[in-house]
Amino acid sequence: MKKTLTGLLFFFLTACAAQTPPPAPLIQRHSYAQAELVKPTYTPPPTATIPPAQLPTEATPSTPVAVAQAVIVDIYPVAENELQAPANYNGGKYILVDISEQHMYVYEGEYLVYSFVASTGMNNATRTGHFSVLDKIPNAYGATWNIWMPHWLGIYWAGSMQNGIHALPILPNGATLWAGYLGTPISYGCVVLGTYEAQVLYDWAEVGVPVEIQW
Repeated sequence: MKKTLTGLLFFFLTACAAQTPPPAPLIQRHSYAQAELVKPTYTPPPTATIPPAQLPTEATPSTPVAVAQAVIVDIYPVAENELQAPANYNGGKYILVDISEQHMYVYEGEYLVYSFVASTGMNNATRTGHFSVLDKIPNAYGATWNIWMPHWLGIYWAGSMQNGIHALPILPNGATLWAGYLGTPISYGCVVLGTYEAQVLYDWAEVGVPVEIQW
């Protein structure tokens, strides 16, 4: 009986082993595929375009006639012969104003010592000819038009008034008249220089220096 049970158990285990397949070995499987990967590139952000700053423009006066006449100085109610320069001058200095070039050339002997941009009178108001420095006034006042004319050098008479060489006029409010207009005919007879240039000429010239104005 014991042998019989042992035989049955062996038969049962043998049958189960025949029916159950052995476990498959563990294999890792991977799936592969080709892909085109684009290498990232640096794209700079768009640069903002800054428009150029608009330069302020100075409005051209339509009729600068009213203030232009102020350059005819009326500083002294004196007779013409009271301010004449000495008849004979031998200092070797000479001032030449060229109306066509709107320029002043200053000579000492044969040498050109200064060259200045200048403005003469509108409508050919500056007289041509040979003149001389009649007087020097540090800051002449034109009462008719209530302006100051620094570094005044009188050169000839226009009726009861005197025309001269001077710096850009100063208005009662302190503003500089005709700033930015040098090099164009803007006065009503006088020869106008920049403020610095007029001071240089004023310090250099003495009464009696010949002044020639030509085209």
